[in-house]
Amino acid sequence: MRMLHTMLRVGDLDKSIEFYTKVLGMELLRRKDYPQGEFTLAFLGYGNEDENTVLELTYNWGVDSYDLGTGYGHIAVEVPDVYKAAEAVKEQGGKIIREAGPMNAGTTIIAFAEDPDGYQIEFIGEGHDRG
Repeated sequence: MRMLHTMLRVGDLDKSIEFYTKVLGMELLRRKDYPQGEFTLAFLGYGNEDENTVLELTYNWGVDSYDLGTGYGHIAVEVPDVYKAAEAVKEQGGKIIREAGPMNAGTTIIAFAEDPDGYQIEFIGEGHDRG
């Protein structure tokens, strides 16, 4: 077994694709409309789906926002340098909601960004504890 993807519902698919490709550097792997179900799926990632876990963005036609709830946490992305990754997000017009620095009660350097729908993305430096 292996993990295939994580799905997020988004309110503006094009805006979300732009964030994940331009700000976070993912590649749009595929996108397909499902007219009978009135939804569109887009799959993005840092490598092909045969060898990598990817992100599925689901746009339900006519729905422009969702309540994120209290159970959802975040997506974690490993980066070579957390400080540089956070600065790059800001340079691309993205939102950093927690500046780079040591995690609470630990020494691992982390930062958090937020996508257009309010989903949080944690940056963790390569080689650090991923707890």
